[in-house]
Amino acid sequence: MLVSSLLNAGLLLLLGAALYAAPSALLNPGTVPFGVRVPPSRTQDPRVGAVRRQYRAAVLWATAAATAAAAGLGALLDGVAAGAVAGLPLCAVAAAVWLRAHRALAETKKREQWYAGLRQGVVADTSLRTDPVRVPWAWSVPSYLVIVATAAVGTAVYPTLPETLAIPTRTGDGTRYHEVATTFWTAFSLVFGQLVGTAAVLALVAAVLRSRPGLDASRPRAGAVRHRRFLAATSRALFAICAVSDLMLLGLSVMVWSGVRSTAPLFAVVGIPALVTFGIVAGLVVRVGPAGQRLVEGRDTEGAENTGLVQRDDDRYWHAGGTVYANGGDPAILVPCRVGMGWTLNLGNPRALTGMIVALVALGSAALATAGLFA
Repeated sequence: MLVSSLLNAGLLLLLGAALYAAPSALLNPGTVPFGVRVPPSRTQDPRVGAVRRQYRAAVLWATAAATAAAAGLGALLDGVAAGAVAGLPLCAVAAAVWLRAHRALAETKKREQWYAGLRQGVVADTSLRTDPVRVPWAWSVPSYLVIVATAAVGTAVYPTLPETLAIPTRTGDGTRYHEVATTFWTAFSLVFGQLVGTAAVLALVAAVLRSRPGLDASRPRAGAVRHRRFLAATSRALFAICAVSDLMLLGLSVMVWSGVRSTAPLFAVVGIPALVTFGIVAGLVVRVGPAGQRLVEGRDTEGAENTGLVQRDDDRYWHAGGTVYANGGDPAILVPCRVGMGWTLNLGNPRALTGMIVALVALGSAALATAGLFA
């Protein structure tokens, strides 16, 4: 019970730390605090700081309450499901406080006319179409090698497999194993998972390299250089995470084929790749920053002329606290996020909606097929 209680408390503390850090400059561009576009001169405005402190104070109190509840429920139920139960109210509180902060800043900006007298504009780099950033194919090779190795090992041991295989499943009460009949599809199911996951990462990298850049209107040349470096670093990180995930699936496949049910190997096979993945993401966040803002500009952009423009106030296209973008007049499918690092779909673009529906249908079909496979 003590271990379960500590585990639940730790999970809630990690979630609370992530929510507490959500509005920090480490994860968000400084000119869009709480999803509200503000001029660069207002990023250090006292009103912005006050709203940020109010949000963090509320998240701290909610985290303390949720952690205590998760620890108590974990001791009573002796499982990790209590963490998920307590985490939902914590996320709901953080979302409500975020929306309140978003509305407060938007109203202050409008009331005090923060953009009055400023020259607004947007810039584009046409070379991203004529000379786009290339897919770093060399970084995808490790994934292919791991998939080939997994398939080779599976082919070698397949004739000697028992009539049933033990498949590990994570439940609220811990890891449980259930037996499935040994067939080609069940034996190589994780290999298929490697293939599908790697193909998805390839598609994601290709889409990211074609996404609309969030270039700084005041220094477009330097912004274009940073954006290219940002795309290169992000695509390499995605391929590295893909290779680590494929290694994890290789380890799980070996455990299934060999019939190993020990907890220690399972934790190693899953835990080590998870830690490596966290390290890759953390390194990218710290070294690169949102949209590559922490990347050092090249010498050829030093002293670049300031255009005198500020980024256009486009809040009318952003909804749900600056997390949802919908602009029917924007041909872009992927645009940089305002909250967190990465990209979001332009829900005003019919192609983006079609792609999202197709992806959801494909994921649902795959889930149903997998459930039927192991039923």
